Amino acid sequence: MSSVYIYMSTTTLQEIQPEAAPKQQRRKPIPLAMVSGPEQYTPGDQELPVQLTSMKEMLQWARSKSVWPLGYGLACCAIEMMASASAGQYDLARFGSEVFRSSPRQADLMIVAGTVSTKMAPRLRLLWEQMPEPKWVISMGQCANSGGEFYDSYYTVQGVDNIVPVDVYVPGCPPRPEALVEGILKLREKIAKQGLKIRGEEKVVAQRES
Repeated sequence: MSSVYIYMSTTTLQEIQPEAAPKQQRRKPIPLAMVSGPEQYTPGDQELPVQLTSMKEMLQWARSKSVWPLGYGLACCAIEMMASASAGQYDLARFGSEVFRSSPRQADLMIVAGTVSTKMAPRLRLLWEQMPEPKWVISMGQCANSGGEFYDSYYTVQGVDNIVPVDVYVPGCPPRPEALVEGILKLREKIAKQGLKIRGEEKVVAQRES
């Protein structure tokens, strides 16, 4: 019986040292303009990657970009209003106004789309009063603006501004969805320019000046 011999050669193991990590370069500090109070803040001037603003301006920005209309249609203008909300080529969701609420307590915009009769006028006023503050009104179409083709009718209100205050008038008979979208954009500009009174602001300013 032949025997098998296995010879293993031994080699010297060299200790492998890890390569040293490259030195990281320190970033140059960004110069910041120090201010002594909130009244000296200028949006975008203090820190480049941060937008600085006041609480008042932030609330105005958020309020103008999230206007929720009330699902309230009266006549043929309501068909154009529904088209602007549901049709993909108009896409009111781009402007944050696609959420048509079924309850006036969840809406802040009333779009009066159509002819307002004397029987509907008190109901319209009631719905407007049930909407929380702040609230706005868009008069859509000539019938809501001034009575339209029913200007000489004894049963038609000659302009919805006789019942509720109107912020934006959209002309047309009926106006196309593009016109309503333009009216909502004009309303957003108006909301952004309106003043916002914060509770206790005058007291804080008086304490700061004293």
